[in-house]
Amino acid sequence: MKVAVTGASGFIGRHVLNALLAQHVSVVTTTRDKNRLAEFSDRVQIVELDLAGNEQGVFERLGKPDILMHLAWAGLPNYRSLHHFESELPRQYAFLQQMIKQGLPSLIITGTCFEYGMQSGPLTENTATHPSNPYGFAKDALRQQLEYLKQQVPFNFTWARLFYMYGTGQAKNSLLPQLEAAVAQGAAQFNMSGGEQLRDYLPVSAIARQLVMLALKQKDIGIINVCSGKPQSVRNLVEHWIQENHWKIRLNLGYYAYPDHEPMAFWGCRQKLDTLLGQ
Repeated sequence: MKVAVTGASGFIGRHVLNALLAQHVSVVTTTRDKNRLAEFSDRVQIVELDLAGNEQGVFERLGKPDILMHLAWAGLPNYRSLHHFESELPRQYAFLQQMIKQGLPSLIITGTCFEYGMQSGPLTENTATHPSNPYGFAKDALRQQLEYLKQQVPFNFTWARLFYMYGTGQAKNSLLPQLEAAVAQGAAQFNMSGGEQLRDYLPVSAIARQLVMLALKQKDIGIINVCSGKPQSVRNLVEHWIQENHWKIRLNLGYYAYPDHEPMAFWGCRQKLDTLLGQ
């Protein structure tokens, strides 16, 4: 079995590669710069490919994989940039359409909880989408485009909606790296919001393992939440990190206002995920 991975040098991608290699499958990755994946060069096939370059024959260049795990998306974490639907969306669809029309049998793509928009409470796969930022809108539009394509060119399609994650390789402006930086600088306190907002968090390594398990099933799963299913306050999460690492830093709660682009309390339902993974 051969699995192709786009976005392999990104935050999630590196963890997905490790999870795939643990399953002893053949892996091929795309990248614009092979040096970014040098640590994997002796274990995976690396193909230099610009997904935005309208290159032809990509399915064959990738060795006609059985599965494509499509993680690539440019311009994050600027969720409000118009480029998400002005340029990134058409590039993404053009690449995926080519792969499918050339014979790709199974596709799994990472979506986002931002597709649900400002809806509160537990969110199921049947919850109607109502994105409130350009990134969520573009992701939701791509899913719908691929569902229309699937009516004409059948393929196994999994749309994995990710919620919040943390771990090695995360962007420096994310919550945990900011906390780690404050500790490293010897700061007495860490400025944050009130911390009472409820979110759905998982370690990125756990998300990567679950994505790989879904991909290797090679089934037409459709939309599926990849989440913990357990609401957790941001304050509780940060306090857990501090306690777990024995850090000496005080939380300055309420320094920042709550973000206006997210509801105060939302989390994913993972019943479908548990059923598929036998958990």
